[in-house]
Amino acid sequence: MTREQVYEKLKGYLEDMFEVEPDRVTPESHLFEDLDLDSIDAVDLVVKLQDLTGRKFKPEEFKSVRTVGDILDRVQALLLAA
Repeated sequence: MTREQVYEKLKGYLEDMFEVEPDRVTPESHLFEDLDLDSIDAVDLVVKLQDLTGRKFKPEEFKSVRTVGDILDRVQALLLAA
């Protein structure tokens, strides 16, 4: 799965799960400040990403995630490590 494919899926998840308008989602978008997600939303999103990738994420891998781009970086790293 390419970074662009992951990005498109992520935009879809944010729209479907949290009613975030897709045009608000950029790699620079901050999850909490710009997209109004909270910590519970972040956990739900991680679960969805685990389903997408078929890989279990360690909590420490997502501790420093602040932006959409950070999520893309983590997911790509996990996919490449497979």
